[in-house]
Order: sequence, then C-alpha cells, then structure tokens
Amino acid sequence: MTRFVDLWVYLSGTPLLWLTATVVAYVAADAISAMLNRNPLANPVLLAILMVSSLLLLSKTTFPAYFAGAQFVHFLLGPATVALAVPLYRHLPDVKRALVPMFSALFVGSVAAIASAVLIARYLNISEAATLALAPKSATAAIAMGVGETIGTNPALVAVFTIMTGIAGAIIVTPLMNFLRLKNYAARGFAAGLVSHGIGTARAFQVNSLAGTFAGIALGLNGLLTAILVPLLLPLLLK
Repeated sequence: MTRFVDLWVYLSGTPLLWLTATVVAYVAADAISAMLNRNPLANPVLLAILMVSSLLLLSKTTFPAYFAGAQFVHFLLGPATVALAVPLYRHLPDVKRALVPMFSALFVGSVAAIASAVLIARYLNISEAATLALAPKSATAAIAMGVGETIGTNPALVAVFTIMTGIAGAIIVTPLMNFLRLKNYAARGFAAGLVSHGIGTARAFQVNSLAGTFAGIALGLNGLLTAILVPLLLPLLLK
C-alpha cells in the first residue's frame, strides 16, 4: 500500500499520470470486453473513453493538461497504422484477387459516406458547422481533422463526429453483417474499415484476420479519397 501511495504521489506531479490513466483504462476496458466474449456493445474504445472522461470530469482536469501526458499514445497512432502492412503482406494473394471490386466499392462507399451524412444533416436542419464537420467523418481522425480545417469547420467537432462514427460502426458492423448473411470476411472487413476507420478496423481484427487486413486497406484508401472528394462534393451537396 505504501508503494502504491508513493507511486501515486510521483505520478500526480507529472504528465505521466494521464498517460498511465489512459493505458490502465484501455487495459481494463479490453478485459471487460473479453469477459463479455467481445460483445459489440462492450467496445473497448468506448468503455475506455467513458472511464477517462469520467475521471477528467471528477478531477476537473482540462484537456491541455490531459493531453500533455497522453500525447505519447497519439504519437503511436502513426506506427500502429504502418504496422497494418504486416497482415497486408500475409494476405497479399487475397488482396490481388480483389483489386477490381475493392476499388469499385471504395469509390461508391466513400461517396455514399460523405453524401448521406451531409444530406441527412441538411434534411434535419442541423447547423452548417455541424454539417460540414460530418462530411469527413468516415476518414481516420487525423485526416478528417485536416479536411475539416480545409473546408472551414471546427477540427475538434470533426474529431468528435469521427470518433462517434468509429464507435458506432464497430458496434453495428458484426450484427449487421450477420443479419445480411454476408460471409465473405474480406467484404465485411473492407466495409468496416471504409465506414468506421481505425476503430472499425480494430473490431474487424478481433473477428477475423482477413477481415482486419481488408479493413486496414479501406482505412488508408478512404482517408486519401475522402480528402479529395469532400472539397469537390460539398458545393454540390450544399446547393
């Protein structure tokens, strides 16, 4: 107990406190998800966000203070994305066979993700700032925030919508694909990665390695295509 108190006193005076809290929250969330047999509703990212957010609210900690310690996790997003090349290499023959349908699905899915979000937002009379922030929601967060700056909306709002999209996709994708009786794991994974980026890709890897591989491909390609399409489609969609 004395060692724990000493450790707490040390961490509480350094930015390492929030890095530690973030890692512990995710480990705990992942354990809960495993205990529940990876139920889609027990998404580790969602659970970890709820834990850390509750802790920040209770301690009245500002985001800059939190991010000063947790930014190392943010830095690791780059290496984690690059590491997706490993399963891609392992399933390279499957990827080569699916190139034509994959690129067709990429274009149709990317356009549908952008257009549906903007048109539904306009139908519901959502504010222009929120409508613009929804447009790049299916790209990975770093790209989506950059697109948000380009089209003149709040990057923080874009980040919120992007994370919400990822969590919602990770929760819905498996029950939806089972309901549709879609058994092709390449198609299932590609859809998950295209619509719900990194969080959906993580979920796809939990289900099947091939699904995770195609989700990772969709994650990267849709990020690039979204950055190109959003500025081109918005003037047409907002008319």
